[in-house]
Amino acid sequence: MDNTRYHIETEVATGYLADQSEPEAQRFVFAYTITVTNQGSRGAQLIRRHWIITDGEQQVQEVHGEGVVGEQPYIEPGASYRYTSGAILETAVGSMHGSYEMLSEDGTLFDAEIAPFTLAAPNALN
Repeated sequence: MDNTRYHIETEVATGYLADQSEPEAQRFVFAYTITVTNQGSRGAQLIRRHWIITDGEQQVQEVHGEGVVGEQPYIEPGASYRYTSGAILETAVGSMHGSYEMLSEDGTLFDAEIAPFTLAAPNALN
């Protein structure tokens, strides 16, 4: 596959939502904002997502679904799409990684990998 045609970059910013979390009930709520940028030479649509979410006790959840936040955005070459979603963990620290299934304008399906990122409540990593 020609990687110059199909090149999706992701940037992630995370935050802890203290007002929605209940540490005494083992409920830690996190938000993450992902910017998906099409660095390739072909437009592509984000069709499906696959997440692997691991908490601090090594409990793993897998999430599969259509698009992201109810959308299946089409991203032109050089353009970006940004969205915010969330995750609820039973521990103050965890991680996420996964992939997006993309459909190129030429009909090619390809995966855009999302590198692991950390979810952590304040002072949880000290």
